[in-house]
Amino acid sequence: MSRLSLFSSPLLLGFDQFERALDRVSKATADGYPPYNVEQVAENALRLTLAVAGFKPEELSVQIEDNQLVIRGKQSDEADRVYLHRGIAARQFQRSFVLADGIEVVGAALDNGLLNIDLRRRVAEGTVRAIEIKTLAGNGIKKPVGGERSGT
Repeated sequence: MSRLSLFSSPLLLGFDQFERALDRVSKATADGYPPYNVEQVAENALRLTLAVAGFKPEELSVQIEDNQLVIRGKQSDEADRVYLHRGIAARQFQRSFVLADGIEVVGAALDNGLLNIDLRRRVAEGTVRAIEIKTLAGNGIKKPVGGERSGT
């Protein structure tokens, strides 16, 4: 059974990458940890802020994997501590965000338990390009590239 694609129209050429991105987004976990904000800080700049209280910089990683921003955190238990009550567990998480073409990560900073990741949208220059229209040889049949056409 074939799957009906949102981008199956013959008028949408080369949009299969968007379909793959939608598949990745739909497979993302429903876990709400850590909570995050997405904020527009300038016309072409965004800031992603994750609440990662208790994490040290070395326990966090920010990577780009196939147009996907992946943030991971892993806290480790300290073996020399003896807890009488343990209400704060050492946690680990992974949060993924699909990046559109033209979005680049500028930097990341940890400030008072908030991990700020700055993103910038590259402004695409509007270009117009003329495509040359060639005429077909003689009888309307295009000759093969690189040699003569063998006929009957």
